Amino acid sequence: MLALAVIERQAEHLLAQGLDTVFVCGSTGESHSLTVDERLAIARRWAEVIRGTRLRLVVHVGANCLADARVLAADAQRLSAVAISALAPSYFKPRTVELLVQCAADIAAAAPATPFYFYDIPALTGVSLPMPEFLALAGTRIPTLAGLKFTNTDLLAYQLCLRAENGRYDVPFGNDEFVLAALALGAQGAVGSSYAFAAPVYQRLSASFARGDLAAARDEQFRSVQLIQRLAANGYLGAAKAVMGMLGVPVGPARLPNGNPDAAALVALRRDLEVMGFFEWIRQ
Repeated sequence: MLALAVIERQAEHLLAQGLDTVFVCGSTGESHSLTVDERLAIARRWAEVIRGTRLRLVVHVGANCLADARVLAADAQRLSAVAISALAPSYFKPRTVELLVQCAADIAAAAPATPFYFYDIPALTGVSLPMPEFLALAGTRIPTLAGLKFTNTDLLAYQLCLRAENGRYDVPFGNDEFVLAALALGAQGAVGSSYAFAAPVYQRLSASFARGDLAAARDEQFRSVQLIQRLAANGYLGAAKAVMGMLGVPVGPARLPNGNPDAAALVALRRDLEVMGFFEWIRQ
């Protein structure tokens, strides 16, 4: 059951953390564990809640069924989302860049007035195709192509994507644990799951990098590493949602096949976060 009533509190939390964009129904939003109707309901509620605020709406619309993805994309455009994004089908996988571009073009065409970002996350989709080649081909076939959500550890490819067509594309980085490396290579933005509950860490990291204080930036990056490592030890998604609850945003548990910490694990998680200094990190 969806807890749509919590979205208002979640939006208030993100605004208080200084964030300006929300990426809805992505990996952390467990899109592949939701029905199409549930995803439509979530996107519509977010659009209602953020109207009149500085928050901008980006809707992930990818699905194994391209017809479902087209429905989601068209609805996102009706909601005036600032962009849509889609990952690759991951059961029957596109085996070539050409097939991947065909899939992306099919989805993007359902929202012809909305910028489109391909969501590259090979660790979860199992689709590992060269993103520089994707941009080269997709740029000629998808009029709305704005860039990539690059959740990929291949920093060589990341550099090629940043510089494709003289920097034409927006390539936000998606690996929270080493966003500092991406900033050093020229990243201008990032999308990450832990920003929802640890945004001040990354804001200080970015500010430290911008003023040339690499020592401070590295310290903040290592805080990110410690936090994510601890959450992953419990099953990342369930633990991350539990942290949101600790911060007064009860988003509820993760759905199967993801697990959730039991009562004893929750006590241990809070204790470890307190010892780590997490609650102080996010108040600074």
